[in-house]
Amino acid sequence: MLRRRKSFLLLFFLLTALPFASFAAAPQTVVLDVPGMTCQFCPITIRKALEKVDGVIEAKVVFEGKTATVTFDPDKTNVEALIRATTDAGYPSTVKK
Repeated sequence: MLRRRKSFLLLFFLLTALPFASFAAAPQTVVLDVPGMTCQFCPITIRKALEKVDGVIEAKVVFEGKTATVTFDPDKTNVEALIRATTDAGYPSTVKK
């Protein structure tokens, strides 16, 4: 009886949550130029700053290219917040053109 109830509750939850899942925005990716990187440790600081932003899914920072590629949830954050995060960490950035 308990197993059947759990199965029913799970099915009910999935069926009621499914319509709302379609309203979630698709993740977006932006590449930021971060010209102020001067050593191999800079990417670690920048990545950590970006990962602290609510909504960031993934942040990859490349010292050689002086770029940060950030995948984020546009319902939770935006490009301006990402730029602010790198700037607050001491590394001003701009959107790569």
